[in-house]
Amino acid sequence: MALKGSRSQKGITGLETAIVLIAFVVVASVFAFTILSAGVFSSEGNKQTIHASLKATRTGLRQAGSAFAFSGYVGSTRAVHKIVFVAQHSLAGEPVDLTPPYTWDDSGTDRDIVNDSTAATIVSHADENQRLSDVPWSTVFIGTNNSNFLLEDGEKAEVTDWLMDRTRVVATSANSSIAYMDGTTANGGGASGLTSSDALSVKNTRFVLEMSPKTGAPLTIQRSVLPGVRAVMNLN
Repeated sequence: MALKGSRSQKGITGLETAIVLIAFVVVASVFAFTILSAGVFSSEGNKQTIHASLKATRTGLRQAGSAFAFSGYVGSTRAVHKIVFVAQHSLAGEPVDLTPPYTWDDSGTDRDIVNDSTAATIVSHADENQRLSDVPWSTVFIGTNNSNFLLEDGEKAEVTDWLMDRTRVVATSANSSIAYMDGTTANGGGASGLTSSDALSVKNTRFVLEMSPKTGAPLTIQRSVLPGVRAVMNLN
C-alpha cells in the first residue's frame, strides 16, 4: 500500500511540475510579445520623428547674396522704408510656398495688397524699439524658375520687407517720399508696418528680420542700418 501511494504522489508531483513549466512558458511568451510590440511601436515612433525632422531640415531657407536697405524721407527725417534680400533653398528638398500678401508696381503708392491672399509664410521685423510680428512683404522670382510661387531647388526669390509706404510721385531724395502705414486702400491697405506710434528705422538701428515658412526652419537676418543713411545701402 505504501508503494502504491508513493507512486501516486510521484505522478502528481510530475503533473504539477509540468503545469508550472507550461505556465512559465506561456507567461514568458506573453511577456516577450509585449516587449516586441513595444519595440515595434517605439521604432515606428522614432521613424516618424526622424521623418518629421528630415522634412523640417529639407524645407530650410538661406540668404543668397547681400541684404539691401532703401530709404526716403518721412517729412524731413530720413529713414528706411524697405529691406530687400534674396532667398533660396538651404538644400534640395520640399518646396517653400512664397505666395506674397503684397505686390508693387512702381506707380502711385507701393506696396499693393493682394486681395484674398493665402500667404503661408510670415515675415517679422524687430529692432531695439519695437517688434512687428507680421510685416507686409512681396516677392519676385529671379533667374530660372517655373513661374509659380513655390521656391524649389535651384530657384531664387527676391523678397521685399516693407516697413513703410513709398510714394512714387515723389523722389526718395525729397521730403515726404515715404509715409507711415495708415491702412487706407489708397496706400496699399493694411497697417502692419510702422505706424505713427512706432519708432523710425534710422541710422545705426539694429534689426532682426525673420522669414518663417509654414514648415521648416526660418531664415533669420541680423543687420544694422549704416551710420550714413543713403538711398540704397548694402548692409553686408
